[in-house]
Amino acid sequence: RTAWLVYERLGITTIEELEKAAREGKLRHLPGMGPKKEENILRGIQLLRTTAQRFRLDVAWKTADYIVSELKQLPEAKLILPAGSLRRMKETIGDVDILVATTNPEPVMDKFVSLEGIRDVLAKGTTKSSVLFEHGLQVDVRAVPPESFGAAAQYFTGSKDHNILLRERGIKLGLKINEYGVFKEPADEKIAGETEEGVYQALGLVWIPPELRENRGEIEAAERNAIPTLVELSDIKGDLHVHSNWSDGAEAIETLAEAALQLGYEYIAITDHSPPMGWGVKPEDFKRQIDYIRKLNERINEITILTGVEVDILPDGSLALEDELLKEFDVVIAAVHSQMRMPKEKMTERILRAMENKFVHIVAHPTGRLIGQREPYEVNIELIVKRAAEEGVALEINASPERLDLKDEHARMCKEHGVPVAIGTDAHAIVHLEFMRYGVGTARRGWLEPNDVINTFQLKKLLRFLKQRRTGGL
Repeated sequence: RTAWLVYERLGITTIEELEKAAREGKLRHLPGMGPKKEENILRGIQLLRTTAQRFRLDVAWKTADYIVSELKQLPEAKLILPAGSLRRMKETIGDVDILVATTNPEPVMDKFVSLEGIRDVLAKGTTKSSVLFEHGLQVDVRAVPPESFGAAAQYFTGSKDHNILLRERGIKLGLKINEYGVFKEPADEKIAGETEEGVYQALGLVWIPPELRENRGEIEAAERNAIPTLVELSDIKGDLHVHSNWSDGAEAIETLAEAALQLGYEYIAITDHSPPMGWGVKPEDFKRQIDYIRKLNERINEITILTGVEVDILPDGSLALEDELLKEFDVVIAAVHSQMRMPKEKMTERILRAMENKFVHIVAHPTGRLIGQREPYEVNIELIVKRAAEEGVALEINASPERLDLKDEHARMCKEHGVPVAIGTDAHAIVHLEFMRYGVGTARRGWLEPNDVINTFQLKKLLRFLKQRRTGGL
């Protein structure tokens, strides 16, 4: 409706024209518009530009996984590794780099440029080929001699800032580092390169996980042999944020439980929406659902289904369900879904008040962002983290690739303040349960270890944590 209005009244047909009109204050005089709407349009244009030609993590990984699965069929491909920002699990990806260790690159390149889904072959060579897939993602495949694979993996994984620090460290040690190896100057004697571990060892460092290579203190930690043992996907014992067809999910509770079992989980929490969401479950229906899940657990032995809810945090910070009902759930997630343009102080107070409710275990997607679509709402995340530490409330890394909220910096803030973190997929269908890998990637970028994440806990320990939140003791 807004687009039609600005076209009809002002003849605007391009983003550039829209931006110019907004900056000149021409939009605010249109019906239903105003200075605030004008400001939001300018913010949206800026968001569009900053995320242009960037791809979500799931899109990039699906493409990379497909390429790797195809190239693996070739005997000439000895090792295959996605590198770059994808390997570092950054939330958006510009392009994808894939390294292949081989002594015979021609069959590898022939196979790569003939894959399905390619729109254009940008370049084909014996050591590097580049293609553009139909969805617009560029992928480069590089053929690397096996004896240099570790050096290439380190170099092409980055980040740029991390690599600069390594090169500077090498210079001080009389070493030259590039994608071919580590060389002792001035004789240019190669001393490492076959493995990444060897590259770091040559520099007097322990191996640094790719997700930490962002110049955020990882070099200093490696010097002290203080790199954390990061959480891994295999550590996850269950998913604590899942929606069923009782609200806006696509699947029955039994189907979700079966899928979680196939993933090797011990438990799954069904956390359907509350009112006032249009598809929220009514209080009386939640009571029926709780009984239904309890009966399911009586006949399903392999996995435990936890009763739960994603309850709305109302604008005044109260919750959309009464405490009498909330206390019946095993897991209570609280989240903001409305009035996201509140002033920073009011939004912060809104969330803080919700966290004071002893029945709340987890605050979901605490900043409300949608990557490339919606900016986070104005909120004092540092204050939220500090209060979470005081209250014993967990903050969520929402693993949906369009959210990844908390983001990595906030996850690290949680670690520094001793705040428990829950990684939840926010699954609305079975396929969404696979989003856990992206949440774990974000947790790793935030330096989180298994014990920092409550859904690495075995069921007994998790239930103890949930009980402690409500009673203040074990």
